[in-house]
Amino acid sequence: MPPLRPRERDALIQSLRAGVTPLLGARHIQVGRDAEISALEKNLDHIADGGSAFRLVIGEYGSGKTFFMNLVRGAAMERQLVVAHADLNPSRRLHSSGGESRSLYAELMKNLATRTKPEGGALQTVVEKFITTALAEARKAGSKPEDIIHERLGDLSELVMGYDFATVIAAYWRAYEKGDDALKDNAIRWLRGEFSAKSDARRALGVREIIGDAALYDQLKLMAKFCRLAGYKGLLICLDELVNLYKLANTQARNGNYEQILRILNDLEQGSAEGLGFVLGGTPEFLMDPRRGLFSYPALQSRLADNPFARDRLVDMSGPVLRLGNLGREQFVALLGKLEAAYRSGRPDSTALPSEAFAAFMRHCEQRIGEAAFRTPRTTITAFIGLLAVLEQNPGAEWQTLLKQTHISLDRDTDVLTVSDELVSLSL
Repeated sequence: MPPLRPRERDALIQSLRAGVTPLLGARHIQVGRDAEISALEKNLDHIADGGSAFRLVIGEYGSGKTFFMNLVRGAAMERQLVVAHADLNPSRRLHSSGGESRSLYAELMKNLATRTKPEGGALQTVVEKFITTALAEARKAGSKPEDIIHERLGDLSELVMGYDFATVIAAYWRAYEKGDDALKDNAIRWLRGEFSAKSDARRALGVREIIGDAALYDQLKLMAKFCRLAGYKGLLICLDELVNLYKLANTQARNGNYEQILRILNDLEQGSAEGLGFVLGGTPEFLMDPRRGLFSYPALQSRLADNPFARDRLVDMSGPVLRLGNLGREQFVALLGKLEAAYRSGRPDSTALPSEAFAAFMRHCEQRIGEAAFRTPRTTITAFIGLLAVLEQNPGAEWQTLLKQTHISLDRDTDVLTVSDELVSLSL
């Protein structure tokens, strides 16, 4: 593993201090989850070989779902997959009639990432790689570039909305050749799902259709195939906060979204999509609640039910549902060691904490927070980063004294962490 760069270090610590999942440097503090990561890596290899995969990652709030999904995204980009991620919320859903699905698609395209552009905004890069790849092929074959481009785009026409998609890519090619920035911008706008009226798209690009609520999944299948034509291995879609579908009060709207999940699951498990994978993150209630969860939809319950033979510490990680268990005590101590090493990274004058400090901190959290110290790692990590911050900024402070004088509590209903200290104020 390459060393932790200063920019990664600062972003990592800042994210952990704020209690949010880090986008950069996450691999430097990963512990445990080896079996889960290995299972997902097999799925990524299958996608890269032209297959498809569907995974539902289930865990409690703060258990590390988003962190785990970020690790998977990094592993996917290392395998030359294009990755798109988004969080669901009331204005972004898988199924809707009021623009929420188109909003989700636009967010995914905004966050489209590759190994060279891991922070998103890679849609134009993917399109231009397709064009440069086609130009290289034309030079090698001694053919006209436009012939090669139209021939390759012909592979998309068999899919839903494939003809319009190919027309937009061809328009981008013409703009690329002529230096027409306005036409290029319109093509990218269409690909991002930013056209809201078909008449506007017809005038700008000569296409009859736009990406709307009904076209979300079909367009993602198109994009996956296009990514492979551009030279990438495929497309991975990561959707988090699916609990927002569980919270929908309208039964019809909720079931409409569950039907879309069923469609995606069936399609990917049957291998009907090429080079496409979905990783969805949700809570146990979202999955198992018999009234409002996925298990309230009989077709999904039968497909997502646990393997009845995987019990008594026996596991099966080949099914569509991947459950994230709690980290063990030894794993947590190892995590604290990695956090401390990352915090001191690039600072040779800093003094490392002794190994007994990690065990003492865990005992302190167990006494103050209880089993939630393991159930919701976010709270414990945030407190530990606060401890390191005080030790760094107050050279005379001792970790033993701080642990004795600091009280940590957790609101059981909201998972809000409170830290109070008789001598030092920790801003966590």
